Amino acid sequence: MPLRLTLLAVAVVLAACTRPAPAPAPSAMPGPSLSATPSAAAASPSPSSHRPTPTGIPASLGGQDFTRIPTTRRIVALTFDAGASADGVASILATLEREQITATFFLTGDFVRRYPQAAKSLRGHRLGNHTMTHPHLPALPDAQLRVQVLDAQDAIRSATGSDPRPWFRFPYGDSSPGTVQKINALGYVAVRWTVDSLGWQGTARHSAETVVVRVLDAVAPGQIVLMHVGSNPDDGSTLDADALPAIIQGLRARGYAFVTLDALLTP
Repeated sequence: MPLRLTLLAVAVVLAACTRPAPAPAPSAMPGPSLSATPSAAAASPSPSSHRPTPTGIPASLGGQDFTRIPTTRRIVALTFDAGASADGVASILATLEREQITATFFLTGDFVRRYPQAAKSLRGHRLGNHTMTHPHLPALPDAQLRVQVLDAQDAIRSATGSDPRPWFRFPYGDSSPGTVQKINALGYVAVRWTVDSLGWQGTARHSAETVVVRVLDAVAPGQIVLMHVGSNPDDGSTLDADALPAIIQGLRARGYAFVTLDALLTP
């Protein structure tokens, strides 16, 4: 081979040996895949957190957890919390229908799912939101509080066809200024009570008669009465349902009429 051709071949071989290797294709690059990081899925927000918040509530109703309807009129709002059981629902509804009274019922999402027929039977009365699982809301992170409220809202609307907004009751009455503001931001007004009948404590501590006396002794214009639709888990008693006819009779004898919490919307 001529010397010039030999030198050219050597140069080509040296160039091939010293040229840097090509970078690997992107698909071959090492690195963790999404399926290998369970925390990525756990950190994803619940669908509830993506729902748009409803329009704001009246400014006059924000920042408060109402214990009475501000009025000088002789009106009373009968309210019932529904969470534990539905044992008193039929009796309560029969009394209200007989007396031609519309009441306000605060439902948990769990109640609605466990007792769908009882929840449906409440249609025609005013419904409110009592969270999904009845937790202590001030102890929850914001995202979980939001899920508790909006999931309950969806469950109530699905079961009854009624929107529980704007009425909300904190489980255990456990609220704080911060949690009231968060509830307001979701389109709800927080409503507590003037008097708790304590019928839920059962016959070990009360009777239907003591429940009646407790409610009537606390009567005042704008009174909000708290009762429950369930039975006491220890003795199966439904003291609130049993006491309701005498409560209504006693309040009417004192000149009181009955309203729902929508009276809060009336100036």
